[in-house]
Amino acid sequence: MTASASWTVWGLEAGVTVTEPGALTAAAGIVRRTLADIDVACSRFRHDSELARLGPQLAAGAQVSPLLALLVERALDVALWTEGDVDPTLGRDLEALGYDRDIVSVRLFPRGGRGKASGPAGHPVARARAGWTRISINGRTLKVPADIRLDLGATAKAIAADRAADQVYSELGCGVLACLGGDLATAGPAPDGGWQVLVQDLNDDPAQQLSLGAGSAMATSSTQKRRWQHAGAQVHHILDPRFGLPAETVWRSVTVAAPTCLEANAFSTAGVVRGFRAVDWFRDRGIAGRFVDQQGRIITTGGWPSEQPTALGGHHHG
Repeated sequence: MTASASWTVWGLEAGVTVTEPGALTAAAGIVRRTLADIDVACSRFRHDSELARLGPQLAAGAQVSPLLALLVERALDVALWTEGDVDPTLGRDLEALGYDRDIVSVRLFPRGGRGKASGPAGHPVARARAGWTRISINGRTLKVPADIRLDLGATAKAIAADRAADQVYSELGCGVLACLGGDLATAGPAPDGGWQVLVQDLNDDPAQQLSLGAGSAMATSSTQKRRWQHAGAQVHHILDPRFGLPAETVWRSVTVAAPTCLEANAFSTAGVVRGFRAVDWFRDRGIAGRFVDQQGRIITTGGWPSEQPTALGGHHHG
């Protein structure tokens, strides 16, 4: 017996499933609280977030809360793991492409203007030095050069899923699956047969039913969902940090299973950025991944289970 609740937050579908139906209301409250705390700490879209308020002071160094310090530290960890493919310093680049508000608002009210848009075509110039290597967090003192704007969105979302699941299990003692957009984390005991997850990005993409064990996490990064028009071109939100432009859309989606959602999201995002080269990189590192290309063909790496397409079970959307 499991029970689920879902709602919309940050323009994404959020949800929680628990192994004790009587704990559902309390679990949903814990997840909402966890997401709200992270939003207040680092949202790029609200002027009263801690990161926004401290912005003018960061070039000289500013004391930040333990939560914001953690979010920055983990974002820098991810940049290191992915050799810079996932870089938390692309806020200005996203703004230049029009992604300066919640994605729902960006889609409804696109801003035109001139802009480098559709991806690294036309031989854009690579940056001399990766932005993430210029950030320092020492204890709770954060320094960010004045020409850089942090965007912790991808890693903060994954951390939110991990923390929400851990917190529900810690406070309520039941098994839990927390889902935030394409990020999914579990904690505590799984239901008999594991957590049933349908891995599928859009409805016409190939689907695969999976059983996710206790303490496992999964993330899907998609080039199909968070898209909008900018300067007459379709753009998406996963940028290649070398150029500050949308990564080439080699893959419709990349899904990764890992012990934490932070790891899964790090490598699923990097898989999109790295394009064709990601497959051998995943295989060399033993990363359990599932790549779907533009023709709907599937490549798997690491311990990813063989394909069993089905239309049953709970959805894991990218």
